[in-house]
Amino acid sequence: MLTISQQPMKYVGGALVPGAGDPSKTIAAPILAAHNVNPDPGRLSVTFDAMASHDITYVGIIQTARASGMTQFPLPYVLTNCHNSLCAVGGTINEDDHRFGLSAAQKYGGEFVPAHQAVIHSYMRERYAAPGKMILGSDSHTRYGAYGTIAVGEGGPELARQLLRKTYDLARPKIIAVYLTGVPRPGVGPQDVALALIAATFKGGVVKNALLEFFGPGVASLSMDYRCGIDVMTTETACWSSVWQTDERTLEALTLLGRGEEYKELSPVDGAGYDAAVELDLSAVEPMIALPFHPSNAYSIKEFKTNAADLLHQVDVAAKEQLGVQNAPSLLSKLTPEGFRVDQGVIAGCSGGTYQNLKRAAEILKGASTGADAFWLSCYPGSMPINLELTRKGYLADLMAAGCSIRSCFCGPCFGAGDVPANGAFSIRHSTRNFPNREGSKPADGQISYVALMDARSIAATAKNGGLLTAADELPDIPADAPDESWAYDDSAYNARVYYGVGRPKPETELIFGPNIADWPEQIPLPENLLLTCCAAIYDEVTTTDELIPSGETSSYRSNPLRLAEFTLSRKCPDYVAKAKEVQALEKLRRENPNAPEVREVLGSNGNCDPATTGLGSFVMALKPGDGSAREQAASCQRVLGGCANLAEDYATKRYRSNVVNWGMLPLICPDLAELELKPGDRLYLPGIRALLEGDGDTIDALFFQSEPDGLTVKQTQLSLPGLTREERDIILSGCLINYYK
Repeated sequence: MLTISQQPMKYVGGALVPGAGDPSKTIAAPILAAHNVNPDPGRLSVTFDAMASHDITYVGIIQTARASGMTQFPLPYVLTNCHNSLCAVGGTINEDDHRFGLSAAQKYGGEFVPAHQAVIHSYMRERYAAPGKMILGSDSHTRYGAYGTIAVGEGGPELARQLLRKTYDLARPKIIAVYLTGVPRPGVGPQDVALALIAATFKGGVVKNALLEFFGPGVASLSMDYRCGIDVMTTETACWSSVWQTDERTLEALTLLGRGEEYKELSPVDGAGYDAAVELDLSAVEPMIALPFHPSNAYSIKEFKTNAADLLHQVDVAAKEQLGVQNAPSLLSKLTPEGFRVDQGVIAGCSGGTYQNLKRAAEILKGASTGADAFWLSCYPGSMPINLELTRKGYLADLMAAGCSIRSCFCGPCFGAGDVPANGAFSIRHSTRNFPNREGSKPADGQISYVALMDARSIAATAKNGGLLTAADELPDIPADAPDESWAYDDSAYNARVYYGVGRPKPETELIFGPNIADWPEQIPLPENLLLTCCAAIYDEVTTTDELIPSGETSSYRSNPLRLAEFTLSRKCPDYVAKAKEVQALEKLRRENPNAPEVREVLGSNGNCDPATTGLGSFVMALKPGDGSAREQAASCQRVLGGCANLAEDYATKRYRSNVVNWGMLPLICPDLAELELKPGDRLYLPGIRALLEGDGDTIDALFFQSEPDGLTVKQTQLSLPGLTREERDIILSGCLINYYK
């Protein structure tokens, strides 16, 4: 079904063969070249054609850019309102953010998409994605590769840089071919293909921070919706971005969207060279299920049914170890003589809420019933044009008649702000992630629910069987997915509600601030030396951004840095905030009175440090932090609480490491970190850290002071800061990106 070649591969005569080829002949190379201004062949400095943010992120981005001197949006910038759409948490604060966003679009010349109109990525596919373009979004699932667009999801500071007319800088990524052959079987959808790809690549880091290039004879068998459904999930492989070959289907889709003139044919040129390759036979993919708590924990549904007891036991163990919930409801209780019982189904968002997915679900459920027992199904179209077409064709009526709830164009179920399952419930979702707590449960309150990822087709098949887990290909006469399955695009809903202000700023417009919208607190430059206290030590194999700063209702507070910071690591390390605040208070005292007894006691007992030149701060230790969302708050909340560093064996994604740097924290690396056996309260001394960053050094001889029952143990260890650019060094030296641009 899927083979991986981790050696150079060359495209010759329509096939991939081992050997070195010419990387300039790939699909990606000319797109990158057209947007790159850096002459260094090993680096990229990119400017983008357009940007997009949603209502969790755009307030902070605009506030950062304003504080750094922005006077107008220098490129098309789309502000969507698809995350905090329900306005159900914190009184007026969500709608206050929306009013701020509209006033900002008017003042600075942007595009504002009101709540319930479209999911961010559905909108950008419909309105902006086209062959040869590059788009930046403040959401990790910014992927428009199926349209021939290299789209990148990053933290807010990277978007602020574009608003300040700066470049997006990175090492030139590896380009990895994804060569598709075959035709998907009836009942196998894009989520099934995506989960097979994620399962094969994520855990080994096979495509981490690489650019995936999709081509091959199998592409022609896929509709644009199908391609987009695979493409958007490439984020979960930990790749940097993606791009696909284009063809008559791409042209047809752009023409239907009213943008046919933007079409360009993209295809690798004979002799194109790739750093590695993944070859995937679409005809061999089966209906899949990704069990909690990661999209890579994926199996065929057939395999799951055969080994359900063992696999569910593993989930029970993970729930106890990762979430710390003792005596959680066991999923083994859902195994019945009839099969595995599911409590909830959701088809939603940028991956699930496409026209083809919901049409297929409606065809499967037409004339059936989801039943009157515990199971229930919600469907969220990705945009109002999709909603309109599904309504006109009667597919929404078929879904409703079967017992499904039809919701608005909203991302909520993907991150815990809508359709939160009951305690102990098992939800199957065609959405993007099933990380711990991402469905909205609160383990600190003894709650836990479980999400598995599945394709809309198998979710509908399960709904047809009243919640008994069923693969779509188990049903007779399952509808097939046609490659030419287009739909009539009607953007009248957008024309009635969207504010189109790109290129037409109105500087006289006053920004509208709600009481929750606050400026970023001031950060100080990097001191000469640092003595840092470990306030969280996480030994999980991977730590997600959802664990660093929870999603769900906490997202409503993301326009207020101090208020949001109260939730930092709340579901992973509930005492983190209190510990970090203690250190932060001591640092404040040091700056006011370096000779205070409390300050001298700490600095004297941990290396006899000079209080005039040694700053006090906190750090988070995690083996591999930052998988998942691009949200900058995973790093900024640590900084707001006095954080100065992350200490890791590796960083799960480039975007999280970038967030750490842009918020003035040190992205420290220690290859044998687990062997140090750090625990909260241990301290790390970094002598001469400012001088190191002012120069070009990337290693530092650090001291760890660890409290043991028999006294204080001192360990000397060399830590590294690999790959820091001159600008990244200067950002950390300044204290954060805002300070750097000021």
